[in-house]
Amino acid sequence: MIVARHAAVRSTRHTSRTGFTLMEVMVVAAILVILAGVGSIALFGYLEQAKEQAAKATLHKIEEAAMTWKLKKGNFPDNLQVLAQPDGNAPALLEVTDLVDPWNNPYAYDPHTLSPTGRPKIYVQNPPNPAEPITNW
Repeated sequence: MIVARHAAVRSTRHTSRTGFTLMEVMVVAAILVILAGVGSIALFGYLEQAKEQAAKATLHKIEEAAMTWKLKKGNFPDNLQVLAQPDGNAPALLEVTDLVDPWNNPYAYDPHTLSPTGRPKIYVQNPPNPAEPITNW
């Protein structure tokens, strides 16, 4: 009878446990912190790549607007700001927001330096990696 009573008390203790120990919670929290750290590093890498791709797309857009200006006027514009202004009844070729790169710097433009195909040089003034300039050439 004593053995049966002792076994009954032990079995009720094991079934009444419903929570987690402090150590289990800390292990899970540590795993979550590690996963969040690895994920954020990957995310920031993708965000930087997205900014570079957006800058390249905007450079192409500015180049197309400059080429359109040249077709209409006969020469390239002196600066990029004229491309963001309406020309008579025609709408502007660019939005004002197109003149600023994803790092909040204005795009650099040199209408006198032309590529072998006759395109003006447009580039990001302060690229995130100076060894790899972002330009339309």
